Amino acid sequence: MPGQTFYVSDRTSAARQLVTLRAQGRTAEADTLARIAAQPSSQWLGDDAAKGIVEQVGRRAAEVDRTPVFVAYNIPHRDCGQYSAGGATDAASYRSWITGVAEALGDRKAWVVLEPDAIAHTLDTCGVKGAAAAERYGLLAFAVQELKRRPQVRVYLDAGNPGWAQDPSAMAEALSKSGAAVADGFAVNVSNFYSTDRNAAYGTELSAALGGKHFVIDTSRNGNGPLSSEAWCNPAGRALGEPPTVDTGRPGVDAYLWIKNPGESDGECGRGEPRAGEFWLPYALGLVRGGA
Repeated sequence: MPGQTFYVSDRTSAARQLVTLRAQGRTAEADTLARIAAQPSSQWLGDDAAKGIVEQVGRRAAEVDRTPVFVAYNIPHRDCGQYSAGGATDAASYRSWITGVAEALGDRKAWVVLEPDAIAHTLDTCGVKGAAAAERYGLLAFAVQELKRRPQVRVYLDAGNPGWAQDPSAMAEALSKSGAAVADGFAVNVSNFYSTDRNAAYGTELSAALGGKHFVIDTSRNGNGPLSSEAWCNPAGRALGEPPTVDTGRPGVDAYLWIKNPGESDGECGRGEPRAGEFWLPYALGLVRGGA
């Protein structure tokens, strides 16, 4: 892992918008946005096109000896039917989907962040309880096992964030049920804004409960920390965080990653924002300018 260099795709939302801005002669905005487009962001996977995307991105990354970061986001009853609703229709469909993703990864290098919010939603008021939670843990454990059949793939189960109302011991138990022993570790702060220091403390506590498992931190938008513990949906005044790197200088923290692609909307939060996942140029430029 030392010296690991992540793949910078020219097909991210920011990179495509950058081309448009250059073509329109909007030089100042393009120069600002380039600070996002020049960094390695993650490739999210959430539908039947995932296998082809993985093959394409994986091949391009291998050609330049870089490591792509993928986010598997297709668990049944995804996001509790809220802003990012969707996912596989049932357990069998999910198993087939994740097996296809694993096959597409092949023998190439890749990191995979597995199912943001899926475990945390079994511990909050979402309603994924009892048999439904047990099924979800089983699906995640299956996904970890399938992905880890690939020799150069690292897998990190999503573990929520330090502001989510949950018992860290309960999260550790749920991670264990979801295949944490086989995974390379877990991910914290995905699509959220908590400071790197706070995430490191939260992750270290979880790590201790999991026998020293390592973790990664999403630093894509945490430069100014959170607006408040409740303001997760496109909060104003946020900023980019530390660039992606494996050189974190923190024991147990394998990498800082831009798991959430900066500039992509969290959802339609009632202020005219685009739908979840759609690129929103004004917000992206605000993140680069540090909330200005």
